[in-house]
This record gives sequence, C-alpha cells and structure tokens, in this order.
Amino acid sequence: MNEDFREYGWEDEISNEGSEFVLLPEGDYDFTVSKIERGRHPGSEKLLPCNKAIVTLTVFGESDSMDITENLMLCNKTEWKLSQFFLSIGMKKHGEPLRMNWTGAVGKKGKCHIYIDKYTNKNGEERQSNKIKKFYAYDEQVQTVQPNTPQYNTYQQPAAGGWKAGQF
Repeated sequence: MNEDFREYGWEDEISNEGSEFVLLPEGDYDFTVSKIERGRHPGSEKLLPCNKAIVTLTVFGESDSMDITENLMLCNKTEWKLSQFFLSIGMKKHGEPLRMNWTGAVGKKGKCHIYIDKYTNKNGEERQSNKIKKFYAYDEQVQTVQPNTPQYNTYQQPAAGGWKAGQF
C-alpha cells in the first residue's frame, strides 16, 4: 500500500493548500534517491511487457528541491540506462557487472542532467515537466547547480586600537 496515502474522515481538519508547480531550468543537478517502488510496464510499441523500477529522486535546485519520478525498465533494451543509474549512485563500477540492489539504492546521492519536456495532456492542453536526460557516473567531474545559501549580516569587530576607554 502507498505510505503517502491517508484517508480523511468527514469531519477531519485540513490545511495543505498545495504549492506552486516548480519547473527547474535545464541543467546538471545533484539528487538523492528518496523512494523506489516496483511496478510493471504493460508493453508498448517500443517495449514488450517487463518489470520496472519507479524511482523517485529529490533534485536540488538553486532555491528549491523537487521530486522527479523516473521509470527504469528492467529489460535488455534499456540496460544502458540501468547501468547509468547505478554508476551515478556509485553502486556499479565501470566495466564490472552488477546485481541490482534496489533497496540499497534508497538514500544514495548522484548527479543528473535535467531537461524540460513539453507535452500535450489528455485534455489537449500543452504542459511542461522535468525529465532526466542522463545520469552522470560517480567519477565524472560535473558542475551542478548549487543551492543559494542565505546571506547573513555578520558583525565585524573594529580593528585593534579602535576602542578608547571611557569614550561613547
């Protein structure tokens, strides 16, 4: 069952008014694997039915973080992307095979390239969302977007000799 789901009673108190949708600009970002669920791809024109990992990544932008969900298909046609993912979080080493350990991936950190995907929803409305174009290997030197840290006014002590006893 989905742990994020909670049913309300008819008289329960509510307060969450939602938040504005955040769209990160295209670029390279740090992420943390926050959740992995098992699923099944029903099949499509490009892929036969297969298992899939529904991976939720918390991606850190300049002023906010957001969750991006990536479906990783467990089949030979997308093995390259599975390898990219595990290389990114440091669980796979270059040139070595890996037995996928999905539960061990939660909490791991990595880097990825995000782009803006434009699509038309089922109501014919044009929408945008963030998608992952590439996972960077753990040893790739990539400059990622860094969160803005608040600037605090710091007290500067007067230079020595600036204070004179008895004067205000």
